[in-house]
Amino acid sequence: MFKTYETELAGRKLVFETGKMAGLANGSVLVRYGDTCVLVNVTASKEPKDGIDFFPLSVDFEEKLYSVGKIPGSFQKREGKPSDKAILTSRAIDRPLRPLFPKDFRNDVVVVATVLCVDQDNSPEVAAMIGASAALSISDIPFGGPTAAVNVGLIDGQIIINPTEAQREVSDLTLTVAGTEEKIAMIEAGANEVPDDLMLEAIKAGHEEIKKICKFISKMKDEIGKPKFEYKSFEVDHDVYEFIEENFKDEMKEKVQEVDKEIRDKNIDELTEKIKLSYTEKFGEEALEEHEADIGEAIYKLEKKCVREMIFVEHKRVDGRALDEIRPLSCEIDLLPRTHGSALFTRGQTQVLSVATLGMISEEQVLDGIDTEESKRYMHHYNFPSYSVGEARPSRGPGRREIGHGALAEKALVPVIPSKEEFPYAIRVVSEVLSSNGSTSQASICGSTLALMAAGVPIKRPVAGISTGLVTNPDDENDYVMLTDIQGLEDFFGDMDFKVGGTEKGITAIQVDIKVDGLSYEVIKEAFERTRIARKHILEDVMLPVISKPREEISKYAPRIVNTKIKVEKIKDVIGKGGETINKIIDATGVKIDIEEDGQVLIYSADGEQAQKALEMIEDIVREVEVGGIYYGTVTKIMAFGAFVDLGFGDKEGLLHISKISKERIKSVEDVLKVGDKVTVKVYEIDDQGRINLTMKDLANDNEESKESEKNEEQ
Repeated sequence: MFKTYETELAGRKLVFETGKMAGLANGSVLVRYGDTCVLVNVTASKEPKDGIDFFPLSVDFEEKLYSVGKIPGSFQKREGKPSDKAILTSRAIDRPLRPLFPKDFRNDVVVVATVLCVDQDNSPEVAAMIGASAALSISDIPFGGPTAAVNVGLIDGQIIINPTEAQREVSDLTLTVAGTEEKIAMIEAGANEVPDDLMLEAIKAGHEEIKKICKFISKMKDEIGKPKFEYKSFEVDHDVYEFIEENFKDEMKEKVQEVDKEIRDKNIDELTEKIKLSYTEKFGEEALEEHEADIGEAIYKLEKKCVREMIFVEHKRVDGRALDEIRPLSCEIDLLPRTHGSALFTRGQTQVLSVATLGMISEEQVLDGIDTEESKRYMHHYNFPSYSVGEARPSRGPGRREIGHGALAEKALVPVIPSKEEFPYAIRVVSEVLSSNGSTSQASICGSTLALMAAGVPIKRPVAGISTGLVTNPDDENDYVMLTDIQGLEDFFGDMDFKVGGTEKGITAIQVDIKVDGLSYEVIKEAFERTRIARKHILEDVMLPVISKPREEISKYAPRIVNTKIKVEKIKDVIGKGGETINKIIDATGVKIDIEEDGQVLIYSADGEQAQKALEMIEDIVREVEVGGIYYGTVTKIMAFGAFVDLGFGDKEGLLHISKISKERIKSVEDVLKVGDKVTVKVYEIDDQGRINLTMKDLANDNEESKESEKNEEQ
């Protein structure tokens, strides 16, 4: 049955339509926010997926270019693989939803948000996040929502909910907050060095709107929601777990207490074999085969319980650190002799190599998406090869995790990157994870800051990144232990990964992943304070002693820039027919040239002499011929009525009429001039059609008059 529900979000109409489209999905909602339309469909498999120990949730945010009146630019003229922006939005939809499904649920669940129409003032990402929650809430899929989400901006210190396109252009904050009616469930932010207290206020303001939308979705659910279907529980067999905990808990607790990840993993592997052998001796081979999956899950559950109890009860971490202690840190620069900038940042057993490359402005990334951003000058890419965790898997290109981590590091650094006017380069940084034991994205932020400064990029201030973790008491949400600088095991078994990048002045990026149903404001406030203290330590005590400020000079292997500005109408002269003129300059000098629409000309070359030569060639082309100007040119053609003279720059050629060659009458031009002769000429006229008329006769008169004047002065 077709139903429409209407409310308001940030002063604009928000409409949910259901029952009209996609009737075979478990749940379907068309969200209209202004003129933005997103269709969200959710489906679940009838049977659970075999052989897995996790909940198989899949989220796809599908950008359709017809939604913004574009035809795809690809050869096939259809949408291809998801853009980075679409992948990041899919992750943002997933993160607040995942913790709200039952822990023992193993049926496939697929969420598809299809963008049908975009009004740039009303975010399709927000519409999709809200729509996914609404569709799941009214479906028969077990789900503990609803959730909702908003964007938050900051303009002149004023907090704006769901800023319009014009407001986003001038906002100091791009914050996405998702949550339930009670708590914050997800934070994603990029910011221009926003202070902690102001960031917390922005999160709280966003949550107030989230509460209203959650209440509205709950009313929809009460009216039209389907009963949730029964599912097969994959809870660990109670008897299997009880046997393993009773006999091996003390040994497990001992085995996990190890600084070195490799040794700890080896300890757990040895204990796993011992447990299987003991179980076989007690219950037999058939029982082992029947409960092998339960045994693996029980061992994982026991390891998690031991780690959490040590942290929560004893305030003790597996590697022996204090709760607020950071792992050993080190960094160095200039590891690679011919790259433009390189740095290695090490945090415990996590190690990231970041490499910076400078290029022409025309090498910036061209974007073909549904928003108004058409290009990106600063690019940050993150690679996570299998050898970084000691595994033997072939590389298959960047996945969603790599794209997400690269985007986080990019957000953290964008606010300190100089403007194109200050530093007219495209900039790419690649972070190669060499070894991983947690917090690789934060190590990428630190290493990339060092690589940029080593490359001579005049960043405003250095940026550092750090993450905090959380272990909570399930019976009391206000009873928790927070950890600074979490390693991999603490991320896997903990309840939160709260990543913050920033400078000494404030926050530049946030990404929060949680495994519980939400975070209180007190937890967020403490996480901000912990990360602020840690960032200060990393910057002042670790990074700045290695390189205190950006280098004054860029690498000798990076292209130098010589620039000038020409009249817009002269651009076509520099480019020439089919690019002929500009290509001649490039071939003659070996430089690279960018010409902007406003007439800005950027010449890139590692050889300063050749760059100067190219500049002179361009200036010759655009130089204006002036009446009265005297030029030293070359005769290019002889005609009966005169000679054509190349004035020595660009394609500027003028006519030297036979009557203007000499004061004396001459019968034939060839009697005086021949092709290739060098002559000094004066421009006496430029006619209405732009033709240049030259004289040698008047120049001789000028010389005689000048000599006569000098003679009179001497007398």
